[in-house]
Amino acid sequence: MDYYKLSRKELKAELAKEQLRYDKYKEMGLKLDMTRGKPCAEQLELSVPMLDVATLGDFKAENGMDCRNYGLVAGLPEAREFMGSLLGVKGENVICGGNSSLNMMYDTVCTFMLHGVSEKPEDTPWFECKDRKFICPVPGYDRHFAITEQLGFKLIPVDIDENGPDVDAIEKIVADDPSVKGMWSVPKYSNPTGYVYSDESIKRLAHMKCAAGDFRIFWDDAYTVHFLKDEPAAQLNLYEECVKAGNPDRAIIFGSTSKITFPGAGISALAASVSTVEFLLSRISKQTIGPDKLNQLRHVRFLKDKAGVVEHMKKHAAIIKPKFSAVNEVFEREFGDCDDRVLSWTRPEGGYFISCRTAEGMAVKVLSLCKECGVAFTPAGSTHPYKIDPTDSYVRIAPTLPTVDQIKLAVEIFSVCVKIVLINKLIAK
Repeated sequence: MDYYKLSRKELKAELAKEQLRYDKYKEMGLKLDMTRGKPCAEQLELSVPMLDVATLGDFKAENGMDCRNYGLVAGLPEAREFMGSLLGVKGENVICGGNSSLNMMYDTVCTFMLHGVSEKPEDTPWFECKDRKFICPVPGYDRHFAITEQLGFKLIPVDIDENGPDVDAIEKIVADDPSVKGMWSVPKYSNPTGYVYSDESIKRLAHMKCAAGDFRIFWDDAYTVHFLKDEPAAQLNLYEECVKAGNPDRAIIFGSTSKITFPGAGISALAASVSTVEFLLSRISKQTIGPDKLNQLRHVRFLKDKAGVVEHMKKHAAIIKPKFSAVNEVFEREFGDCDDRVLSWTRPEGGYFISCRTAEGMAVKVLSLCKECGVAFTPAGSTHPYKIDPTDSYVRIAPTLPTVDQIKLAVEIFSVCVKIVLINKLIAK
């Protein structure tokens, strides 16, 4: 249906029909949560065998160290190798930490703020740059933006599409401005679009000329093995490209097992050049005597290697793929014959989210109506710096936690709310 071509009378008839649907949903007294990308209970059950103490064996690492004791600030050697295999680097390029990669990102930005990116005299602390800036692909991840906003960076939004961020725009931004210190990225199955950066985009990011010699790409590879098809999408390795380009220190790569095993109880990792790893360890060693090596040990022994992770993630995909399909099924039924101006949405092949775009000026009102009907989504604006979406149109859908039936119901209600807000908007015109 092309709502934009309906007469006023036809619009009012459609509004009455959708309002009736809405009122019936509202009477149900629902409480549905679609706000965050959390694994469901069935996914968490997949990793329960890891909690058996027998997984730890004699508590000894490959180098003979008793993992019940202090030590190894950089993490277990086998854990560093394991996480390196997921992030596409060698173990010597990895720091294996605690449960949170977001924590490692925050600490890394703070380290660069206080100490610069290296021991070189020219790499001065970032806090000395009063008008420091950070590039933020949008729609993107709200927690990334919050880190650099809190630490006083001016956030520069750059649009993203199915090939990745607008590299033309990024190249112009970094070419002449030494106050641009870095950029955020979720390169594979991006949050919230599910896009996979193209090889060409990755090459250009690695090779581009930057006025700031201490420019860094914070590469959050959170979803690198979170596929919905048979295997993870192939993608160029940013670190290798940076080495080829003569910029080996540019890439700071992050990852974790948070949604592979247990959120909040997995293991995290940072990957970078050996010199950057050594520099960061010299600071981390002042914070801790070592990470939770027992947790690292049981993860390695349970998942074994990258092939083991892929097999494990196939079980995850079998659980959540029907949920992504349910979202698409409802949207196709409700909007399949509509103009993209009414609603457009991504159809990801991995990750944890689907990104929707309403007509401009509607997202806040749509989600308000959803909330009144008992369905909570991530607040409008969260996908943009400062939580301000200038188009008021982007909405993130997180379908992994609820059941398939709950997802269908929530997305049906969302669809009805989109139609009500749009029709009222068109009638007002």
